Amino acid sequence: MNTLGKEGEDIAADFLKKKGFRIIEKNYRTVFGEIDIIAQDHGVVVFVEVKTRADVAFGYPFEAVNPKKREKIKKTAFCFMKELKKEVPARFDVLSIHFEQGRQQIEHIQDAFEV
Repeated sequence: MNTLGKEGEDIAADFLKKKGFRIIEKNYRTVFGEIDIIAQDHGVVVFVEVKTRADVAFGYPFEAVNPKKREKIKKTAFCFMKELKKEVPARFDVLSIHFEQGRQQIEHIQDAFEV
């Protein structure tokens, strides 16, 4: 992972904690892919994809969560849910971070996509 991506994931984890989320795991990996952050928000398991860009010259970070990426996240999330061995509500969020005039801009998109 590049430095900007790591920084973005750290910013995202701090942001979510301040909103009351409990971080369950970071960089959860399976053969299908990786989920940046798995958190809990009031009893809901939240699979969070973090996208970070230095600027928006080539589009906003959330735009990179395309159908192919969403499919990988879904398959990876199913693996995590299977490991839990119980049914719990879940959702998929995207945290989009970019820098504007040296300041971070964060957009939290809850329920960004469905299974």
